Amino acid sequence: MDPEYFQSYEMCWGTLGTVRPFANFHSDLDVMEIQKALERKGTSNDAGTLVRILTNRTNAQRQEIAKVFEEITHKDLAAALKKALSGELEVLLLELLMPPLQYEAYRLQQAMVGIGTDEETLLEILCTHSGMELQEISAAYKEIYKKDLDKELKGETSGDFYKLLVALLNKDEVPGGVRRDIEALSATLNGKKTEAGPWIDILTSRDSDHLNKVLMGLELNIGQLVDQALEKKFSGDIRLGLKVLVECIQSPESYLAKRLTATKTPILQGIMVSHSEEDLLCIRTAYLKLTGTSLYTALQKQFKGDHLLALLAICRSED
Repeated sequence: MDPEYFQSYEMCWGTLGTVRPFANFHSDLDVMEIQKALERKGTSNDAGTLVRILTNRTNAQRQEIAKVFEEITHKDLAAALKKALSGELEVLLLELLMPPLQYEAYRLQQAMVGIGTDEETLLEILCTHSGMELQEISAAYKEIYKKDLDKELKGETSGDFYKLLVALLNKDEVPGGVRRDIEALSATLNGKKTEAGPWIDILTSRDSDHLNKVLMGLELNIGQLVDQALEKKFSGDIRLGLKVLVECIQSPESYLAKRLTATKTPILQGIMVSHSEEDLLCIRTAYLKLTGTSLYTALQKQFKGDHLLALLAICRSED
């Protein structure tokens, strides 16, 4: 572990992220080291230099490095990394170079590209970002892919599930009464056919404190967990969507920790990169509680080489 990291760690107690501003940051010096590593490409030491620098800088610092690299070399840093690296390490370091909004737009696009749709990645992103953040991500998506995100979602999904995704994309906080919302949701569970409309309307238009009161009151009313009620009353993608949304309302870090137990590298990397500067410490704690094993230890069982070193640097330490 770079000892200067701990200096930066003490500077930023206001964040629950694991990647924090590097204290003695000099983009020109970083670029010189990166240049040398790229020129000597082919050894583990060179890849290690790239990992050490790019995982120990915040995204804003990485953007500065990329800017200075282009000014000095007249080359694009991402293109240079593509040429020098391969496999999972290449993908991870390129993801670290993307600005946050661009990265979330990229993850959404990847969830819809090709055959089949990764519904849960769509839900993960839409359920764990605020309405304002999603508007910015939607604008980034339009700028990068020249397509409207809501129209893309319509092309990939349908019915109540599409309505849920669009409601999440356009979520806004509208005042409502806790008791009235509890009664509205309870009423939907009494008939033979359960309407998704009230669930979508309420769960995407109230603040989290309000919704947690509603969900707790609803569980008292119906005598079972909301998750159990949704499992019985709904089916298909809308059931998945409402269950994920409820989990994210009740404990987003627990939901994301559960997602990290997936063996798919893109899912794990996506969460770690997305949350590295915001709340990965909370997710690590939830992961330990869920699995009995620290994320730091779990990574060592699944990955190897420079790719492992990069993931460990983002995770940062044992719990």
